[in-house]
Amino acid sequence: MTFPNLETELELVRSHGSVICVDEVGRGAIAGPVVVAATFFDNESSLEFPVGLKDSKLIAEPKREAMSMAASQWLPHGVGEVSAAEVDNNGISKSLEKAATLAIEAIGKSPGKILLDGSHNWLGFPKLVQTKLKADQQCAAVSAASIIAKHYRDEIMRSLHESHPSYDWKSNKGYASEAHIQAILTHGPTDVHRKSWLTRILNSEQTLF
Repeated sequence: MTFPNLETELELVRSHGSVICVDEVGRGAIAGPVVVAATFFDNESSLEFPVGLKDSKLIAEPKREAMSMAASQWLPHGVGEVSAAEVDNNGISKSLEKAATLAIEAIGKSPGKILLDGSHNWLGFPKLVQTKLKADQQCAAVSAASIIAKHYRDEIMRSLHESHPSYDWKSNKGYASEAHIQAILTHGPTDVHRKSWLTRILNSEQTLF
């Protein structure tokens, strides 16, 4: 069997009428927002998904924009984002849930089922949500959500890089690269850093590497 495919989505459509597929990006970053994208799949959706579609982590950066556009054209979708400040104030779990709720609401369709990448249901609603390990690699509609979310957040981080070039966000996208940590130690955190996540870095004379 080749991946991704639509086997899981079609099973959920047969049993529940429709499925909204959800994936997140930015959960582990130390700067920038957390972003969730959702795609909607039902009996009227095309079975011909974009050629080359796969988990966003497996798509080279120069190809992500085109693939994100193709995924966006394939299925109805929505995107939700929650800022670093909100992550600090409310925690990552509530922030992920809020971003997912915004993404699902943006689609404007009620799902029969929600398919969530991973093993942990951070959305709640146990009767509505089905989790699946490696869904972003195996399920085409989840792969579509993955690349839409990844490209959306990458664009945010590239834009933020222009006003904060010392942190190299155009390359590390807000994750804890060595250059990023060294910049925090040299210049301090910005208003788009998750400051509650930086205690270990700021209180240590050594980097994490």
